[in-house]
Amino acid sequence: MTHVLSAFPLPDPEPARPAVDSTLINRAKLGDIQAFEAIVARYYARCMRFAHGMLRDSADADDVVQETFVRLYRALPRYEERQRFDSWLFRILGNCCRSANLLQQRRESLDVGDEGALLNVPSTDRPDAVFDHEWGDEVRRALAEVPEYNREIFLLHYVEGFSYEEIERITGVRQSALKMRVKRASDFLRTRLAGVNRD
Repeated sequence: MTHVLSAFPLPDPEPARPAVDSTLINRAKLGDIQAFEAIVARYYARCMRFAHGMLRDSADADDVVQETFVRLYRALPRYEERQRFDSWLFRILGNCCRSANLLQQRRESLDVGDEGALLNVPSTDRPDAVFDHEWGDEVRRALAEVPEYNREIFLLHYVEGFSYEEIERITGVRQSALKMRVKRASDFLRTRLAGVNRD
């Protein structure tokens, strides 16, 4: 699928970072707020980037990330070290994004006069500036039109760098279906952006 990446400029996934230290997680499980804040600091930017890719409304994305870390804090006692921590975190984040998307759809269905609602893109006054500078408006608009169930897998694989095996653990979707969803999202984006004139 590498040919898809040449169709438009995607930000590179973050460089590989060491897994969160198990001592840090254990301290956070025991209520050590500083340890939990260190975990949040490590994953905040990735979570924001993913949420802004999944949601068309910047305020909703901010709320989703906050809710994700609240849920993470509450769920930490159930975390088992045999799981990859970032996969476990992104399962929580994905669930929060799906719930927020349902709320967005309900709001949009109530405001039938706003024909531009489906083309809303995240605003630029947010901390993940790399997303704005490296993803043009056309890319973000096209990505917002990709069906949610395909968009989520595309972002997890190409932007966050998860393998299909890891995404299967995050989403519960079989790898064969995941690959098809990524292909559909990639084909859609390539078609939508084929006529875009880039410098």
